Amino acid sequence: MKADTFNDRLSAAAAAKKAMLEKFRAQPGPNDPAFLERQAERKAIAEAREQRVADRKAAREAEIAHAKAEAERIAREEAERKAKQEAEYAVKALAEEAARKAERDARYAARKARKKSKK
Repeated sequence: MKADTFNDRLSAAAAAKKAMLEKFRAQPGPNDPAFLERQAERKAIAEAREQRVADRKAAREAEIAHAKAEAERIAREEAERKAKQEAEYAVKALAEEAARKAERDARYAARKARKKSKK
């Protein structure tokens, strides 16, 4: 094994720094057409993503509104059905009460007639 000397390590570090600097300088600048093209691509992708998010949000809100309207319709139909059922029950109860009263009146009249015929 070869032991690195201090100077070897210094020159290796300097070479690494120089390589990093060259790599950085080789990158295209902000006015480079390739850089501008990539920037425009990224912007288009971000706008498309925002549009998809907005579309999903609008669809979700429309679905919630539809579900709410459906729930309100069902509740309204249920209330109408219940009101109709209660009205039918009230009519039936009144008819039964009237029938019972008529039957009671008939018995009363028959009893009066029997008492009158005995005298």
